[in-house]
Amino acid sequence: MFASNEIHSSSDARRLARKRLPWMVFDYIDGAAGEEYGEALNRQVLRDLRLQPRILNNVEKRDLSVPVFGHDAKRPFGISPMGMCNLSTPGADLMLARLAATHHVPFGVSTVASTPMEQMIEVAEGHAWFQLYFSGDGSGTQTLVDRARAAGFKTLVLTLDVPEVGRRPRELRRGFKMPFRLGPQQFVDFALHPTWSLSTLLKGRPELANFGGEHATFDRTESRARADWGYLAKLRDQWKGNLVVKGVLNVEDAVQLKKIGINAVQVSSHGGRQLDSAPPAILALRKIREAVGEGFPLFYDSGLRSGEDVVKAYAMGADFVFFGRPLLFAMATRREKGLNQLWDVLSQETSLTLAQLGLTTMPSLEPNQLPREHCLADT
Repeated sequence: MFASNEIHSSSDARRLARKRLPWMVFDYIDGAAGEEYGEALNRQVLRDLRLQPRILNNVEKRDLSVPVFGHDAKRPFGISPMGMCNLSTPGADLMLARLAATHHVPFGVSTVASTPMEQMIEVAEGHAWFQLYFSGDGSGTQTLVDRARAAGFKTLVLTLDVPEVGRRPRELRRGFKMPFRLGPQQFVDFALHPTWSLSTLLKGRPELANFGGEHATFDRTESRARADWGYLAKLRDQWKGNLVVKGVLNVEDAVQLKKIGINAVQVSSHGGRQLDSAPPAILALRKIREAVGEGFPLFYDSGLRSGEDVVKAYAMGADFVFFGRPLLFAMATRREKGLNQLWDVLSQETSLTLAQLGLTTMPSLEPNQLPREHCLADT
């Protein structure tokens, strides 16, 4: 019996991508901090959450659109900012941008994207948010903020859960570096994965497109530890658009962010890539929702792999969620066709889950869709 090369789930995309990608690239995308228990726990807690089906509600017409910062996204999930996406396949950044334009969903443009931010927002037809890392003394950061403003970005996503880059043993074993470097180990790795290697070489080595030339250089290992509440207050004064703080797991932090006028908080454990012992992000989401109350925008990422996961996150208090790794795996497998195929799968899964719960819209999701005895309240 031959294994299918079609994508019917996120796990299919990962399985197929693992065959095609060089080990170094796969482990960069798939890897997590430490022993990777934190990343696995994110997934386990999400899996263990149960949903309550209902019957005899007319669910024939279902609507997946949700409002995000004043406009309706056609799907209740968007695209997380991810660095060096073009390592998955040449042109991946622009595939994601086109997807965002088609479905009017937020596309997180990473500080360390493989394509210039100006091109990304143009191809995304404005449906792009710029993700910002503070680094060094902050001078390079300000340059990026000015460029984002000039390019037309209306939303800035400040990622603050990387005061120092987490230790990811799989990356270290493979000798992964950013900017991308080729040594003897990588040469052998690429030679054993000729399909990826040839297509990548033909298009040119992926680079950090927002740096170099007339722009500042980027050192991935440079400390980001000097960012503090004073810096955030200055940025809030300087940036007149929407300001989202990403990487929040603590209730007190979330409450303080709301007080100082941050437009939204993104609850995230960085996909388990920073602190192996971090609490499951999905449980932090519910606690933070209870603390900040209804009406304050809460976004979520970490551990999402299916439409059922999307529904669970909304029931736990999210106003919008973001996918990361699975989209890269889908593109690595079948390029833009694979990306669109997985996107359709996630959309179908979300819609079908709503039907099972007797619901027709995402905003109608409430905690009562999660049976209390299966919520793992404080475990």
